[in-house]
Amino acid sequence: MKNNRTAYVILGLLSIAPKGSGYEIHKAIEDNFGSFWGESYGQIYPTLKRLAAEGLIEPCQPVTAPKKHRQEYALTGTGRASLQEWLALPFQNDPPRNEFLLKLFFGREAAPGVPIAHVRELNERNRRTLATLEGIEKMARGIQSQNPNMPYWMLTLGLGLAMTRAALAWGESALAELAALDLAPSTDNPAATKPVILNDPKRSEE
Repeated sequence: MKNNRTAYVILGLLSIAPKGSGYEIHKAIEDNFGSFWGESYGQIYPTLKRLAAEGLIEPCQPVTAPKKHRQEYALTGTGRASLQEWLALPFQNDPPRNEFLLKLFFGREAAPGVPIAHVRELNERNRRTLATLEGIEKMARGIQSQNPNMPYWMLTLGLGLAMTRAALAWGESALAELAALDLAPSTDNPAATKPVILNDPKRSEE
């Protein structure tokens, strides 16, 4: 199970809820931290079976089981110990793949107005994200105020709020700068433009 972070997401959620099915775990991921982490059903269900086989979780039946019910699982003591061991390890963030930043980086080659349109679209997405996060914050404080996990949830949410607000502030500044660039006279002179090779060993020796 080493390096299988889907497993630790499941163990973590089952440490909060007494039991849950694959469907409920997927929904909890989307509802609670879908803005920064995602897991598909294709990742969740095989991992549930593997965790059960390793004794980290155990199947349990609902009190009243309908004819067609979702299999539920509960965390075992071994599973909790495994979760705590993983939580103590240094965190690793995967390298991001951000198409917006990639297109902005090459923005000089874009048609006039295209970079501005992309920044406006990013701002609109961030406004929607901010509204969602603020709604979650308000709801969480009202419903879960006595939950012992609340301080950790609110710290996580707080970083998302701070980063989204900072991104919006950057977006407004970027729009002003791009507008000024569009109004500036063209200084294109291919003959005078010296290509820059990133990480050129020869340049680093100069």
